[in-house]
Amino acid sequence: MKLGVFTPVFNQLNFDEMITKVAEYGLETVEIGTGGSPGDAHLAIDTLLASSEARQDYLARLADKGLTISALSCHHNPISPVKTVALEADELLRKTIKLAQLMNVAVVNGFSGVSGGNPSDTQVNWPVLPWPTEYTDNYHYQWEKKLIPYWQEINTEAEAAGVKIGIELHGGFLAHTPYTMLKLREATGKAIGCNLDPSHLWWQGIDPVAAIKILGAAGAIHHFHAKDTFLDQDNINMHGLTDMQPYSEVKSRAWTFRSVGCGHDLKIWSDMISALRIYGYDYVLSIEHEDPIMSIDEGLRRAVTNLRSVMIQEQPTDMWWV
Repeated sequence: MKLGVFTPVFNQLNFDEMITKVAEYGLETVEIGTGGSPGDAHLAIDTLLASSEARQDYLARLADKGLTISALSCHHNPISPVKTVALEADELLRKTIKLAQLMNVAVVNGFSGVSGGNPSDTQVNWPVLPWPTEYTDNYHYQWEKKLIPYWQEINTEAEAAGVKIGIELHGGFLAHTPYTMLKLREATGKAIGCNLDPSHLWWQGIDPVAAIKILGAAGAIHHFHAKDTFLDQDNINMHGLTDMQPYSEVKSRAWTFRSVGCGHDLKIWSDMISALRIYGYDYVLSIEHEDPIMSIDEGLRRAVTNLRSVMIQEQPTDMWWV
């Protein structure tokens, strides 16, 4: 396995400053945003699509720092009921797949998206209960008319490009659990898999080790985000897990994103790393820093130190003891 970072944490730096900073942490890979939620501070997608020389220079500058790209990320909503948003997200995703093909990047990350609950909705709708039955009607419309048809098309495009899609299992979007991931993959194709971020599983009550076993057995883990979550049981008792308070309200929130090892102990992280290896994922652990009580530098250094203490880098030897 290799250790990397999701670079929007350095959006205040230009590309050369960013890769210099990443190299100082001793990391090996970068996950770079092409637009959407991650922004595009470190990559001009149209420029790179238009010029082979620009692509070669970009990759050479990374290589000079000992870095490669683990994934291109374009977290957006391509099935939004707001047409301008859906068109922008769709165009960005297709461009990102093409750029990944041209630059030999294995994975494109993003969200599954969430549509309206019916053809006349003007905003998104995220049903999480079967009753009242209107929610069930919304759910079937979204999956059958919006989500599956869209990702069937993207699967075809990604397969032709030799690129894997890593959908982040994030609350608020239609694919947010192992079940919904596998349901979407079954209906669309093998290029569709997940960018597994345990932080979003914990607050849904899902054990990430179990999720790795479920998704790994299906070959559906295409990328991994290293981010932790602290669950505050006292605040859960007040607000439940679907807590609408701003992330800045750390004192009263039910759960809060934390740096690796600050929400769950390293034994759990070691179990996750082992499960990833056992179930066939031997790619990148991409650190995503969203810890509200630590600086960028301290949060990243904590994550790097903790992950290095539990990650598996070498291939196993023969079982000489059997």
